[in-house]
Amino acid sequence: MEQIATFATSGYTIADLHLFADIDTSSIKTIIDECNVVRVEKDEILPRPQGRDACMHIVLSGALSNTSNHDVDEKPVSYNDRVLPGESAGELSVLDGSLPTNTLKALQVSTLLVIDATTLWLLIEKSNGVARNLLRRLAFRLRTANAQLRRNEKVGNFYRQLSMVDGLTGLYNRAWLNERLSDMIAKAHATQSPLSLILIDLDHFKQFNDTFGHLEGDNALRITATTLHTALRPSDYAVRYGGEEILIILPDSTHPASMVVAQRLCERLRLTMVFEDIQHPLPHITASLGVATLMPHQDADALVAQADAALYRAKKAGRNQVMH
Repeated sequence: MEQIATFATSGYTIADLHLFADIDTSSIKTIIDECNVVRVEKDEILPRPQGRDACMHIVLSGALSNTSNHDVDEKPVSYNDRVLPGESAGELSVLDGSLPTNTLKALQVSTLLVIDATTLWLLIEKSNGVARNLLRRLAFRLRTANAQLRRNEKVGNFYRQLSMVDGLTGLYNRAWLNERLSDMIAKAHATQSPLSLILIDLDHFKQFNDTFGHLEGDNALRITATTLHTALRPSDYAVRYGGEEILIILPDSTHPASMVVAQRLCERLRLTMVFEDIQHPLPHITASLGVATLMPHQDADALVAQADAALYRAKKAGRNQVMH
């Protein structure tokens, strides 16, 4: 940053600056004329003084990027905007004396008017118009920042939700399960409500893939997921637990009720057509299902292990059936 002039000798006019727009500047012209004008090179980052050394910058030519960083719910969120000729940045740090949370960088060779804290407060005292324009500028920036934060939050929520869904089947994935199951179990214990799991494994799925190929295997998984999802209540959850394993979570479901659900799912899968072409020798798939119902003081790992043990018994008994 290099000082090249004062405003009086810079060749720029007060009327082009938003802070002084539509006001009588006769009482403050001398103050503005004495302010320094500096030149900054492209990609140069402006210093971030605070307290009495804080200052605001008004762009006379060129442009700055203004990257602001905030914490929202203890998570860093940033947004970026441009400061164009006539516009200003740094006012808030001058007004409250705090360290700026934003970073100003020259997008090109730029000329800036520098107004330090003492001078800005003097301009505010001398001119109600300066105070009004400053408030308008801060209000506009606050609305812009809030809108950007809301957009960031929506985008963040979208990608977070996306990261919790299995791309092939559309069911929830293990990351979602790891985050949610323990909370569901804690709630069930706290409210003394039943909760059951059904762990499902497609029978002989490796053979299915070897015979028909992985593309048809993926298709079978998608059809299986759709079949299961449409057979569940809106309050139930389906999770792709592993390659061909799917975990069903049944909140507020007792052991007898969950056995009925599991039998229904087993029958639905048994009747589900994977291939519409009747020339294929394997038009259906079957599954083995293990059911477990939450017991007092049981945690997530123990409940899943109980369902897995029941699934193993279903496989050992000949597959295509439900065990508990």
